Amino acid sequence: MNRENQIREEICIVGASLYSRGYTVGSAGNISARLDDGWLITPTDVCLGRLDPAKLAKVTTGGDWVSGDKPSKTLALHRQVYDRNASVGGVVHTHSSSLVSLTLEGVWRQDCILPPITPYQVMKVGKIPLIAYHRPGAPEVAERIAGLANRVRGVMLERLGPVVWGSSVSHASFALEELEETARLWMNVTTKPTPLGLSALEEIKRVFGTDW
Repeated sequence: MNRENQIREEICIVGASLYSRGYTVGSAGNISARLDDGWLITPTDVCLGRLDPAKLAKVTTGGDWVSGDKPSKTLALHRQVYDRNASVGGVVHTHSSSLVSLTLEGVWRQDCILPPITPYQVMKVGKIPLIAYHRPGAPEVAERIAGLANRVRGVMLERLGPVVWGSSVSHASFALEELEETARLWMNVTTKPTPLGLSALEEIKRVFGTDW
């Protein structure tokens, strides 16, 4: 199996996994991956749990749709990440319930939607800023993400859901899942926990080579 076909299969496996566990519902969410000659992205209004590798949209580096079904309307958003961060191999966007609920009730801070409450949140996700509400596919969101693609591992779209990127589709999905689990923990506890202190954060940074 060549590299492109492997990535097509990976997108479908990740999509099915996210859908089966309720990270997204219906035809919400989208996934993309970098290729040597462009990108693959899930088609518009498709269920992530029922993806067909052959029907994934393929887009050239210039943004031209060349094969598969019609690309997701968030293509411009995904391209901003890839164009500005060469290390990114995959982008995942879902409408995860706990994270969307967090934006409805109120995030911790605009520049960091959740306080650092677990070490794996710090290690695998880092600070995730909030992007104020715009309609799905709005160009303003893509423009805002352009300035963040090299600074964070993802963003939270108010009332819509997280967009997370990583070295591959799988790694982006792992970080998104950690972020959703952290939001679930934060929302479910009656007494909010004290965030990890500076010394704990510095130790994580020193031992694991991450930042906060």
